Amino acid sequence: MTRWITDWRPDEAAFWESTGKRVARRNLVFSILAEHLGFTVWTVWSVVATRLGGYEFTTDQLFWLTALPNLIGSALRIPYTFGPARFGGRNFTVFSALMLIIPAIGLGIAVNNPATPFWLFLVIAATAGVGGGNFASSMANITYFYPQSKQGSALGLNAAGGNIGVSTVQIIMPLVIGGLGLAAAGWFWIPLAIVAAACAWFFMDNLTTAKASPRELLQSTRSGQTWIMSFLYIGTFGSFIGYSTAFPLLAKSLFPGFPTWVAFAGPLLGSLIRPVGGWLADRLGGARVTLWNFAAMGVGVVLVWATAGSGDFWLFFLAFQLLFLTAGIGNGSTYRMIPAIFQTLALAAGKSVEYGKRQASAAIGIISAVGAFGGFLINRAFGMSFAATGSPASAFLAFGLFYVACFATTWWCYTRTVGVARVPSLAHARV
Repeated sequence: MTRWITDWRPDEAAFWESTGKRVARRNLVFSILAEHLGFTVWTVWSVVATRLGGYEFTTDQLFWLTALPNLIGSALRIPYTFGPARFGGRNFTVFSALMLIIPAIGLGIAVNNPATPFWLFLVIAATAGVGGGNFASSMANITYFYPQSKQGSALGLNAAGGNIGVSTVQIIMPLVIGGLGLAAAGWFWIPLAIVAAACAWFFMDNLTTAKASPRELLQSTRSGQTWIMSFLYIGTFGSFIGYSTAFPLLAKSLFPGFPTWVAFAGPLLGSLIRPVGGWLADRLGGARVTLWNFAAMGVGVVLVWATAGSGDFWLFFLAFQLLFLTAGIGNGSTYRMIPAIFQTLALAAGKSVEYGKRQASAAIGIISAVGAFGGFLINRAFGMSFAATGSPASAFLAFGLFYVACFATTWWCYTRTVGVARVPSLAHARV
C-alpha cells in the first residue's frame, strides 16, 4: 500500500478549501499522536529514576539516567529533520513510532533483574532519546502540509501536543507502576507505539513535493544568528525539558515524601502557555517578550533556591511553577523571533522573503537540536551539585548566571538602541 501525493498546492486557496484542508488536518492529528507518544517515552526515565530504590545508585547516577535521553534526543533532531522529505512523512512517522519499542523493551527487561549493572541502565536510558527526535521530524512534516498563512497555528498545535506528553507520562506512570510494577513502565508503551505506527500507516500521507536541503542547513550554520538563537533556546526550551525531567527526582531528593502525582502540573503549564508566548511576541515583539521573560526566569531561580531548603514542599512547588510558566512563554517568543530575524536579514541583503523563510526553516533544525541539549545540561548540573555539595544550590547559581547571560545577549543583539552606529543591533526590526 502506497500513499504518495504528487499534486499538492496548499497555498492555492481553491485547492486548499476543496482538498488540502481535509488531508492536512488528518495528517496533523496522527502526527500529534505519534509525537505525543515520542515525548512520553523520551521522558519516562524522569519517573523511573525515582523508583530505583532497590539499586544502590547515587543521586548523581540517577540524574545521569534522566540526562542521557535528553542528550541523545537533541542529537537526533538534526537527522530526523530530513526524514520526512527523504523517506516520506507517513513512512518516517511509522518508523519513528516503531523505534519507541526499543527503549520500552529495554526498560522492561532491565528493571526485572536486580543484578542489572548501572552501565546497562545508561545504555537503555540513552535509547529513549529516539522519542526526542520525533519532534523534529513531526514539525518538519507538518510544515509541508500547510499553507504559509496557517503554519503558525498548525505547528503550535503540533508542538503543544508533543510537549504535553511530558505531563502524560508523569500522570500515568505512577499509577501504572503502582498497580503493575516497575517493569510495566516499559511494557506499557509497546502496544501504544504499534497503534501509533498503524494509524500513521493507514491515515497519513507522503508528499513528493516535500524537500529539505542539507546545503541550506549547512549555510545556516555559518550565520551567527543561528548560534545566538540556539543559545537563547537552551534557556527556554532547554529549561522546559530539563526542569520537566529533573523535577521528580529533585523533589524526591529534597522532600522524600512529596506527592509524586503533582509532578505533571509544571510540564502541563509550560506546554499550555507556549502559544501565549507566541501571541505576546506577535503583539509586543518577540525580543522584548524574551528579554523580560529571562528576567522573570532569574527571579524564579532565586525563589526556587530560597524554598528548596525551607522544608515546605508546597512553597518549593509553587516557586517552581514560575520556572515552568516562564520557560513555556519563552518557548513561544523565541520561536517567533527566528523567522523574523532571517527574513529581516534576507531583505537587508537584497534577497527575497522566501529566501529568508528557507534560511529560517533550516536554522530551526539546528536551534531546536541545540536547545534540547539544555535538558541534558540541567540534569547534569543537578547531579554534579548533589555529588559535590549534597544540595542543588550550586546548580541554581549556575542557572541564575545563565539567565543573566541570556538577558544580556537578548538586549545586546535584539533590543539595544544605544551605540548602534558603531555596533548594529536588530532593535529596529522589532523581531
